[in-house]
Amino acid sequence: MMIQRNKGILTVVSGFSGSGKGTIMKELMRRYADRYALSISATTRAPREGERDGIEYFFRTKEQFEQMIKEDALVEYAQYVGNYYGTPRAYVEEQLNAGKDVILEIEIQGALKVKEKFPDTLLLFVTPPSAEELKNRLVGRGTETMDVIESRLARAVGEAEGMEAYDYLVVNDVLDECVEEVHHLILGEHRRVSRNIDRINEMREELKSLPLSGLLIKINDKINGE
Repeated sequence: MMIQRNKGILTVVSGFSGSGKGTIMKELMRRYADRYALSISATTRAPREGERDGIEYFFRTKEQFEQMIKEDALVEYAQYVGNYYGTPRAYVEEQLNAGKDVILEIEIQGALKVKEKFPDTLLLFVTPPSAEELKNRLVGRGTETMDVIESRLARAVGEAEGMEAYDYLVVNDVLDECVEEVHHLILGEHRRVSRNIDRINEMREELKSLPLSGLLIKINDKINGE
């Protein structure tokens, strides 16, 4: 029986702002682009300069987005600063059925909604080695005021309360090692017994169909000869 790659695995990656999860995802795609697909979100906000529909986002009107909600066409969605953001179900299922492992980078509440709809979703939570390192990374960006940084750290306190809902904790200390860890966690998930019931049943049937009579005679002859 040859082990073949089958349906892809849906993986949700969450983490504190400043944990480096976005960088991990970009590097994972750079190294293993043939294996992974990053989910593209739908949004009602206007495209920014250089953004293209179906590449950075699926740009939709408010009416179109609300119709998607009514039709249960979204894996998850949320409203932020007056705009909708969500994950289209059709795109995710299309990529999974093509054998791609689909990665969603979303926050905790969205991750739990995905888990409700897709119970076998793999949940990964990315964190820096310490709270002090998280603060240093946020400050080191040099792109935000201290008020914004403090609000992100305050939000991290609440986010930390939901970490137990995840399957694996990924500590982003050395980027290269972290990327490979995420890659191998997803690879290992493909070998989980619950994901391979069809293969197990196939092996059982093949074993039952083996012509054993001749083999048993040879074994008996060998035993009797000795």
